[in-house]
Amino acid sequence: MSQENIQLITTIYKLFNDRRFDDIIPHFAEDMTWIAADSSPLADESPYHGPANIRTRVFGRIEAGFESLTIRIDEIFGADGRVVVLGYYDSLLKGRETPSQIQLAHIWTVRDGKAVKFRQYVDTYKIAESFK
Repeated sequence: MSQENIQLITTIYKLFNDRRFDDIIPHFAEDMTWIAADSSPLADESPYHGPANIRTRVFGRIEAGFESLTIRIDEIFGADGRVVVLGYYDSLLKGRETPSQIQLAHIWTVRDGKAVKFRQYVDTYKIAESFK
């Protein structure tokens, strides 16, 4: 089951990196919860509940604020219905010329072939610096 869960999360990241946000939504369970890292730009409304809310309030805000935002996976592993991803965000804010690389850790919970929970840990100091 671990390999299937890893494949699901890998698919979600590929779609995310291609900015195919609408295609990610079917991979989320109806009770999906999205928890942004404390002090991150999306923490103001976290946690987000339900695929429609996540599409609008998370992915919609990413589309509006970033020229590009991709996730580079360094390590991915899973056990007991969870998948852990370690890597980096490679991003360019709209209106900026300098890209950023920001370290991340994500923990996903998967149930019955769908993502049910996402928890983000990220270098919020580096995020704040990128917004200056």
